[in-house]
Amino acid sequence: MLKFGEYGFLNWGLILLVMGLGFSSSAQSSTTQKDYINKWKDEAVRQMDMYKIPASITLAQGVLESGNGMSTLAKKSNNHFGIKCHTDWKGGRTYHDDDEKGECFRVYDDPRDSYEDHSKFLLRNRYVSLFELDIEDYKGWAKGLSKCGYATNPKYPELLITIIERHDLQLLDTRDWIDDENGFADKSNKGIRLHTSRTFHSVSTTENGIQFIYADNGDTVEELAEEFDMMKWQFRRYNEINKSHVFRKGEIIYLQPKKANGFEDWHTVRGGETIWSISQKYGIKTKSLARKNNIAVDSHLRVGMKLSLRWKLDENGKLPGYAKLLGGKQ
Repeated sequence: MLKFGEYGFLNWGLILLVMGLGFSSSAQSSTTQKDYINKWKDEAVRQMDMYKIPASITLAQGVLESGNGMSTLAKKSNNHFGIKCHTDWKGGRTYHDDDEKGECFRVYDDPRDSYEDHSKFLLRNRYVSLFELDIEDYKGWAKGLSKCGYATNPKYPELLITIIERHDLQLLDTRDWIDDENGFADKSNKGIRLHTSRTFHSVSTTENGIQFIYADNGDTVEELAEEFDMMKWQFRRYNEINKSHVFRKGEIIYLQPKKANGFEDWHTVRGGETIWSISQKYGIKTKSLARKNNIAVDSHLRVGMKLSLRWKLDENGKLPGYAKLLGGKQ
């Protein structure tokens, strides 16, 4: 668990999420960093005009701490910066587990109120040294936030700087840019130079709460580990693959461990499927899937056979009585 000081919160899953391009309950509804930036860049610039905080910093923090605006706190409470209640808060409240169980977080009527509150928070004496920096010194601001205690994660400055440079957000601080559907265009050079970057993966979440991406052709564990700031062994362990595994386009790659139960009750086996391929489809560990169905992990599956994804079957392949009492259906 990574925690951001007394102000906001951010767990490891959220970091993984934003180092891709988005977050959603399904791939079809995913929101990317670019989507978030296009939606909130004007508000970030407005906050810069009012409070002299670099728009690039505000926007990168919004991307990082709200999971591209798709975190539960952002969607349900309009809280894009993980702002906790504190004793002086008189508005709406919601409760989530963070540093402690059931901590209080602010609820806003509009996300813009969250941006305003974020700016006012940085006006505290604790952050006064930041305002001695040049407003165009986004690296200094990123590192200064960490030094002032905003974030306990030592990689927090690096995460902000990566987002800023990936999307050329520093141009917002200079106002030497024009808005273009492909990104920001720098007006300071001869002609107009569009800033582009390589495509990053969009992160989605399964119905049982596991973050994942879809593989592109040529993806390697080494490249993915660098993109998501993870260790190579994590990809292998979370996806139960060996070092020789080659990702195919469209294959699910989990960024978090799979769980003991799938998000559906049953799966009917189709031709060519294996315990592993089914476990990847539903985010359930292979050993758990095999154990529930009283079969070996390397078993050959018959087309048409039904596998339980939630309940352990008895020796006759039937649901036990307790499962039926809890709503399980054969």
